[in-house]
Amino acid sequence: MTLQQLKYILAISATGSMNKAAEQLYVSQPSLTSSVQELEKEIGIKIFNRSGRGVTLTNDGAEFIQYARQVVGQFDVLAEKYISKGNVKKKFGVSTQHYSFAVKAFVEMVKEFDTAEYEFAVRETKTAEVISDVATMRSEIGIIYLNDFNRKSITKLLHSNGLEFHTLTKCSPFVYLWKGHPLAKEKKITFEQLADYPCLSFEQGDNSTFYLAEELLSTADYQRTIKANDRATMLNLMIGLNGYTLCSGIICEELNGSDYIAVPFEDDSDEIMEIGYITLKNVILSEMAEIYIDEIKAYLNIT
Repeated sequence: MTLQQLKYILAISATGSMNKAAEQLYVSQPSLTSSVQELEKEIGIKIFNRSGRGVTLTNDGAEFIQYARQVVGQFDVLAEKYISKGNVKKKFGVSTQHYSFAVKAFVEMVKEFDTAEYEFAVRETKTAEVISDVATMRSEIGIIYLNDFNRKSITKLLHSNGLEFHTLTKCSPFVYLWKGHPLAKEKKITFEQLADYPCLSFEQGDNSTFYLAEELLSTADYQRTIKANDRATMLNLMIGLNGYTLCSGIICEELNGSDYIAVPFEDDSDEIMEIGYITLKNVILSEMAEIYIDEIKAYLNIT
């Protein structure tokens, strides 16, 4: 097994075609096919199904290619750190649950680099996609939270994907709402007080479970619920419908605006959110990743 063979199968998987991959890699199709067949023989599995319509990954191939992405991705990190790559752009991506502080830290990190020389990406997305993005090295860093309810399930999911969780901060829950909300001037807000207002949550997909929810108390008996796909829509629903969400209380006025506040949530469960970042296990972080994490810690006042 060679690094070149791993790059070959990644290109084939991305293009879905032996011909297109061969063109992209500047090799002949017979040479490419032969190299893949040698690799399949060596590792004892069939990576691709081949048909007249192209190639698709087998079940074994889909699992194998996750590890291949990790190996090739780590090689690229080493090459960026120790080898001059001329005009080839370096890449860095972050996937996160919907946290404005995570985006703010990304903005500050990008300011330290020439964007003409780098390809940056930040993705506010579903919990399962955050985990998948980091596992497949689409993103180097993922931002999620754990609590007593989801910890066992999420930790198992991270372990099965070769990921590890690094704690950034722990915080009590807050009710996030707009300043004109009838409860905005309360010093604390109880679950009972929220009964007349819609609870807003982020859509996690048809196959999601309560363990993937971004909001606390995802199994609570809410009388009114509305789901949104993005942070801007949720903020609009807070104003238009007096909606609310339960969150960490860590908000960024610079990005969300000054029309919203976080009020402490009073609950007997002593709920605690543990916010952190996920990476591949034993990963060598890129310069961008290290600076990004430092920016988050600075924003959260973590020493």
